[in-house]
Amino acid sequence: MANRTINMNEKLYEYLLEMGLREPEVLARLRHATEAEELSIMRSAPEQCQLMAMLIQLTGAKRVIEVGTYTGYATLWMALALPDDGEIVTCDVSERWSFVARRFWEDAGVQDKVQLYLRPALETLDELLECDEEESFDFAFIDADKENYDHYYERCLKLLRPGGLMVVDNVLWGGSVIDNSNCTAATEAIRIFNSKLKVDARIDLVMLPVADGVTLLIKR
Repeated sequence: MANRTINMNEKLYEYLLEMGLREPEVLARLRHATEAEELSIMRSAPEQCQLMAMLIQLTGAKRVIEVGTYTGYATLWMALALPDDGEIVTCDVSERWSFVARRFWEDAGVQDKVQLYLRPALETLDELLECDEEESFDFAFIDADKENYDHYYERCLKLLRPGGLMVVDNVLWGGSVIDNSNCTAATEAIRIFNSKLKVDARIDLVMLPVADGVTLLIKR
């Protein structure tokens, strides 16, 4: 046992991936294809995605809502973890990046599990709520523009069933959350969001130093 999280240098991180990552070939190809994109830093870390895939399996989730698709790397991990009758509703605004995503979803044979909505995510989330989808999702993943995190969270919490699991990405924001000189809108939004979740009586939560920090929360 250890009384705090280990520091992760580059060599140790490479070892973690070598020994701990079971990444299907199609996902490895998508990850490498994403590296060619101008905003490749937006891709979720493979160990984080593998964790989410395992959480989907552990919880028996069948319906997933995802806010922020990018090239569909995390989407594909989750789709592969879902049962044959599983479904992911994923939200993005980029036709360019989703073109890459669709190609690999088809290669993996999961395209029928994925419903991609190319428009502002709040429009999709609000429409789902208007269509009586409240408490109909088992799992949610938020990884999009930080200034809207609270809006995404509130809607996804309504869409999530009691006992459902939500994963929120980038909650440590490269360490900027503790840098008092960093007052960008995104950083301030994450600070406020983290403080809100800390005392939100509607959930149970744990914040983990995985990738750029993830918060796992269960709806009570």
